[in-house]
Amino acid sequence: MEDGLNSQEVATLAGGCFWCLEAVYVLLKGVRSVVSGYSGGHTPNPTYEQVCSGSTGHAEVVQITFDPQVITFRDLLDVFFTIHDPTTLNRQGADVGTQYRSAIFYHTPEQQATAKAVISELEAARIWPDPIVTEVTPFERFYPAEAYHQDYFARNPYQPYCRVVVAPKVAKARQRFLDKLKQ
Repeated sequence: MEDGLNSQEVATLAGGCFWCLEAVYVLLKGVRSVVSGYSGGHTPNPTYEQVCSGSTGHAEVVQITFDPQVITFRDLLDVFFTIHDPTTLNRQGADVGTQYRSAIFYHTPEQQATAKAVISELEAARIWPDPIVTEVTPFERFYPAEAYHQDYFARNPYQPYCRVVVAPKVAKARQRFLDKLKQ
């Protein structure tokens, strides 16, 4: 059995604006770090402006380091599918473009299998009227976003986008996943 201090995995998820995902995942027990960044594209070391142009192929993602003995990858996916709409291709709300796509960049065959199983279960449950378009893609590279994007919601809670878009997602996650929140 692994020592809990040494037990860690990494998950890389894209579900629209990375500010929204980061603001929720930092609240969860077992999550050691959440870094906003870019994955899934073809341009090395992209800038935010390049990613926003849609020309790099990257998605805005969060890379989550977590203790699987405290919170599982499946738990992370339960949160993921609660805080974004996985049925809209290349968009989340008013945010439109491939950089806002829904994607799971799996790091292991087990993560791939779990992601596919969760999507199949959600499809069978018909939670949404439209099909899930979330990509399940092998992880290749992660580029951390610029420093001003890290902990964005915590540092800018009164910024209009944060109040209108991020705060309701955080409130929904707090209510739905109360038992998984850090003290």
